[in-house]
Amino acid sequence: MNSSVELYDAEIPKARTEVYHEPYPFTLHDNFRASYAELHNRPFPVVSTPLCVSHIALKHDVSCTAAATREHLRTLCERYSVNGPRDGDTCFYQDFGEFEVRWEQHFEFCSYTVIVHDQAAVPFQAPPIDLLPQDWLSSLPGQLIAAVHVEMRDALNEDVTPQVLRPWFEGQRLIGSQIGAGRASLWSAFRLHSDNFNRILVLSKDLNECQAGRVLRALLELETYRNMMLLAFPLAREISRKVTGMERQLAEAVRQMGDIRSAEDERVRLNELSAMAAAISEMIADTRYRFDATHAYYDLVESRLAELEEREISELQTVRAFIDRRLLPAFRTVQAAQRRMDDLARRIDSASDFLRTRVDMSIEAQNHELLISMDRRAKLQLNLQQTVEGLSVMVLSYYLVALVEKLLGGVSIFAEGFNKPLAVAICVPIALGAVWGLSRRWKKRLKKMESKWK
Repeated sequence: MNSSVELYDAEIPKARTEVYHEPYPFTLHDNFRASYAELHNRPFPVVSTPLCVSHIALKHDVSCTAAATREHLRTLCERYSVNGPRDGDTCFYQDFGEFEVRWEQHFEFCSYTVIVHDQAAVPFQAPPIDLLPQDWLSSLPGQLIAAVHVEMRDALNEDVTPQVLRPWFEGQRLIGSQIGAGRASLWSAFRLHSDNFNRILVLSKDLNECQAGRVLRALLELETYRNMMLLAFPLAREISRKVTGMERQLAEAVRQMGDIRSAEDERVRLNELSAMAAAISEMIADTRYRFDATHAYYDLVESRLAELEEREISELQTVRAFIDRRLLPAFRTVQAAQRRMDDLARRIDSASDFLRTRVDMSIEAQNHELLISMDRRAKLQLNLQQTVEGLSVMVLSYYLVALVEKLLGGVSIFAEGFNKPLAVAICVPIALGAVWGLSRRWKKRLKKMESKWK
């Protein structure tokens, strides 16, 4: 066995060489290269402690387009004579010498992260964002939705307590936990401080550069996605208030359906339900994206909390426990508002279907009465027609006998002893029979033609 291992080891090239091949002659899908590139888009930073970070996220508004954001970032790069982002870039990482800037463009917001690989004497005393020109910061496109300072330092004292750290957080009550399977500790008040920034302190015991970068990315995204998720909370409360009023209106409309006595009442109720259906459909359309985005942001927050791998410190509240206790009710409020809208829309549709069924039944009853009336009129018309046909036979027979009588008048001139009245009398039944027979024959022909049309 040892000889085979030695042989295998001997076959492995000792020198590290780069191996290249010519591309194979396959027809590439349009997204072939983009799919592989997407896996490496927005990588986490590889950092080492000590480290100071300032991170802001700005929600897009009318002026905050991707092109406008890139152009504004280029003005900063021109001041420091460094290369700026290219057209179409959605992320940009650049070393400005004294600091680094990471810019990422997302669908609803863009983020700026300023990194300084150093530490001040006192945590949060010199935030990296202070190194950026103030006039450039004041003209950033978009509206600020998240802001946080993060400091990552080496843990020099094992007995760190909230009382020791509290002055660095302006006396706020702290939340702490061990993260990274005990490789570091995390401290924050999760409140806005005097500069309108949140503060997070990470004390590293033995985080390597990649682990520190993943922790940093998780904390920054946790801050941003948490605030983006909460955008739907005020909207959900407003929607719940409107839905409550519409539910009462629907209940009253359903109750009044029992008092309908005329077609006008049905029309009024149906118009009312149609207006409610249009209103709830508009509400669903206006809030669908925001509520669906909230579900996505909540899942991202849960994912970033899981990446921290938290443990308790002296029975202190962990970040997950703190955020879940406040974020979960807001998320459930959004879910409840969405469910209530969908349920109200279904109930309005059911009430409308019920009222339309009632209207249709009323119309069918009216149509039935109309058909009965038409049938009666048809029978009366048939009787009248038969009477007219009888009279018509008599009239036609009368004219036919009159013609025959004139004809016989001429015969009586040449034939002496010709009994004209007797001849006329004999022609009367013959004329009646002939006219009646002809009318019967025509009626049969018409029935045959009618049967063919059917």
